[in-house]
Amino acid sequence: MGFVLDGLDAESYDRQYADGELIRRISAYFRPHVKSMLLVSIATAIGSSFPAITALMISRGIDDAASGSLTKVMMWATIITVLGILGWVVSYIRQRYTAMSVGDVVLKVRQDAMDAVLSRDMSFYDEFASGKVVSRVLSDTQDFSAVVTLTIELISQVMLVAVVTVSLFFVNATLAWITLAVSPLVIIAALGFRHIARKATQQSQRASALVNSAVSETVSGIGVAKSFRREALIYSEFRETNLMQYGIKVRQSIIFGSIWPVLNIISGLALVILVYFGGKIAIETPETLSPGNWYLFIQSVALFFFPLTSIASFWSQFQLGLAASERVFALMDAEARVVQTNSLPVDQMHGEVIFTNVQFAYNPESVVLRNFNLHIKPGEKIAIVGHTGAGKSSLVKLLLRFYEFQSGQILIDGQDIRDLDLVAYRTHTGLVPQVPFLFSGNVMENIRYGRPEASDDEVLKAAQTLDHGDWINDLPDGLTTDVGERGSRLSLGQRQLVALARVLLRNPSIFFLDEATASIDPFTEHQIQEGLDVVMQGRTSVVIAHRLSTVRSADRILVLKNGDIIEEGSHEALLTQNGHYAELYNTYFRHQTFDYRPWQE
Repeated sequence: MGFVLDGLDAESYDRQYADGELIRRISAYFRPHVKSMLLVSIATAIGSSFPAITALMISRGIDDAASGSLTKVMMWATIITVLGILGWVVSYIRQRYTAMSVGDVVLKVRQDAMDAVLSRDMSFYDEFASGKVVSRVLSDTQDFSAVVTLTIELISQVMLVAVVTVSLFFVNATLAWITLAVSPLVIIAALGFRHIARKATQQSQRASALVNSAVSETVSGIGVAKSFRREALIYSEFRETNLMQYGIKVRQSIIFGSIWPVLNIISGLALVILVYFGGKIAIETPETLSPGNWYLFIQSVALFFFPLTSIASFWSQFQLGLAASERVFALMDAEARVVQTNSLPVDQMHGEVIFTNVQFAYNPESVVLRNFNLHIKPGEKIAIVGHTGAGKSSLVKLLLRFYEFQSGQILIDGQDIRDLDLVAYRTHTGLVPQVPFLFSGNVMENIRYGRPEASDDEVLKAAQTLDHGDWINDLPDGLTTDVGERGSRLSLGQRQLVALARVLLRNPSIFFLDEATASIDPFTEHQIQEGLDVVMQGRTSVVIAHRLSTVRSADRILVLKNGDIIEEGSHEALLTQNGHYAELYNTYFRHQTFDYRPWQE
């Protein structure tokens, strides 16, 4: 089973937390629930005393039965019955308020984890699989509750041990000291499992994250998988991942399951020793140990070792919750790569953009922009062209603050982009990506996504800006058409039109198109182009396009190669230079002209 440990390395943002730090942070989530937890503690204390009191009542009943006092026996039976009912009531109160407190804490932890997910920049999701992130938000936050449940159970068991210990000394001090002398062996044996259990639990959670990631990726790309007939390969890979999780889960179960037999053997041996010495005392000095007291001691010893083994095994089981909380806190504490140095308000934006000696790399080995300089005037329409990897999309990502540049300066209306309030800044920007993403719901809901407060009339007006609204008539139910998961019920062109209308409704000051018309038919391109001509009027626009119609209408064309601007100017001027743009034109654009005749070449 060498494959069992494959793919289970920690993520680069994972970190090791001391148990004390984890417990401190977990405790912070329970401070708002102090009153509820106090009530739980009181109920736990009362409930913990009931078993010992019940054993005491039974022992008295045994002694009274031996003396022939049936009336007292009935009295003890009645008291025991009442204690049983009270025990149920106390247990209900403890379980109810525990469940409420734990539920509220898990809710808050999950909200904080989701907030961390939303706060991470785009580079985080380029590096880490979404399925693993989802596993931390859902599975690990649920396992987090194990810490709390076990802690409450620990309090109950500690109180029970304290009460029983007093009872043992009350019955017979000699046997009580023997019992206490054996008990450290139980604790030592349990603590020996601590680190093994922690490691096994971490691997189990990472394996679950791998399975979640595999399933998520498969479902997302099922169309591609079926078109290439790769179902068998995907199933084979999933089967291997699933078997890996199976092997780790089995090993974890064996580790956690083996602790109880070991503890029970130790406590069983201790009980044998106590039975021997207790019987010897009862035979040699019966006046010091009556039948009822002997029963009470045996029952008390059983009550003593059961919670003691629970307490001893607590640290091993506790690792499940600590490992889960460690993964959740690591997600929350992951360092942001995009950092704003100030939060200046952005009430109005003209759209002037200046790059000054900007250096940017996705990783140290791959520099994309080197001392990059660019000045975009307010309202200017810039088209960026270049081969794949030239740095076109990187410019858009930097302007949207999806990524952090390493040096230089980017100014927006004269202000450093790192000094702006990021939320306010992005309300003045609009992006239409190459692959549009639509959320479940109808077309109108997706258009309104950028401006939830927009009225139906405003949404309709934005939609009608494109192709005079004729594209809406092609939808089965107009703007109320259900788009399906990720927009699967719409064509690519329709999804692109919805994404464009969504940005139009937002009315941004700076407009970005990242090859938005690269994968659609000429008719849909014409529909979009008419809308683009309207929305770009008077707005700063940065267009990354492989369509000649979009490039030709630009005020200025920038030709990028290896992160540098090697040419710039109008379409006609750049063709005249017969440089790199002319090469790109002949490669990508020329066949899109009306008079193109391939057979004449």
